[in-house]
Amino acid sequence: MAIRIFITGGTFDKEYNELNGQLYFKDTHMQDLLEMGRCRLNTEIRTLMMIDSLEMTDEDRELIAHQCTQCEETQIVITHGTDTMSETARVLAEKVKGKTIVLFGAMIPIKFGSSDGLFNLGSALAFVQTLPAGVYVAMNGRYFHANNVRKNKQTGMFEEVK
Repeated sequence: MAIRIFITGGTFDKEYNELNGQLYFKDTHMQDLLEMGRCRLNTEIRTLMMIDSLEMTDEDRELIAHQCTQCEETQIVITHGTDTMSETARVLAEKVKGKTIVLFGAMIPIKFGSSDGLFNLGSALAFVQTLPAGVYVAMNGRYFHANNVRKNKQTGMFEEVK
């Protein structure tokens, strides 16, 4: 069975407007990144939304949970902005059972060239195939359980909640 990849936006997929210096969304870069990484996995990609996670609402999280529940795949990877990724992970852990879901993102947009996004994507794809059913966050080569993770706003790193 394929691995389902849901796109929700976040820094991962942002573009840079050279005229005004602002970041914006155009299209996902997922297919290009899978090809660049020479990924040989069977994947199904679906864009649910393209938003900054600071703008994500409870309704958006409900939509993500609904899509995870309704898709036939049991292994799901989700692109997500890092600012509220932990919050969405907790909602999914509460609402979606019997599937392995891994959320990941990037601190630097893919289009900048020096992004951590490709590494985080590869990690998420590996973790979704090896971890038991549950919801996880994958960043910087580590995975965290949905109910035990936060983004440290001072360091910009994800860490376990103590």
